[in-house]
Amino acid sequence: MIMLFDNQTGAELGKIDEAQLAFLTGSLEEESAADRDYYINSATIDLLQSQGADAGLIALLRQAMAGRDEMEIRWATSD
Repeated sequence: MIMLFDNQTGAELGKIDEAQLAFLTGSLEEESAADRDYYINSATIDLLQSQGADAGLIALLRQAMAGRDEMEIRWATSD
């Protein structure tokens, strides 16, 4: 299981599947191979959507923004 978190608050944002994670990591800039956090804003989400991101992933990211202009998210796997 893959969980997304608000990197600032540590709050859990929701669960995504392997395909959604692969799309996210393949579409966003990584600073290193071990990078697990990403900066997003509304324009980023719009870009992901235009590139064919899963509707559930887009909905989760839009809900996570909750009126903010930008945020950092991170992902982690759980057993």
